[in-house]
Amino acid sequence: MNPTYAMHEILEVHEIAAFKTVCMTKSKTMQALVTDPELKLILQQDAAMSSDQLSELAAILTKGKETLQ
Repeated sequence: MNPTYAMHEILEVHEIAAFKTVCMTKSKTMQALVTDPELKLILQQDAAMSSDQLSELAAILTKGKETLQ
């Protein structure tokens, strides 16, 4: 079954992707500034998780783009 998405759903996913991009950027930037190894590890894990989530969101957006055509 090929899912179809409404325009507002695609826009919401795009908004989530934009927010996750900002979060990932902040985590990567803060890694260079923190000195606590535990906090640095948390930030590294958050950046990696955000990257994976952005890949999933990109796949959804690609499917959504196909739906609109």
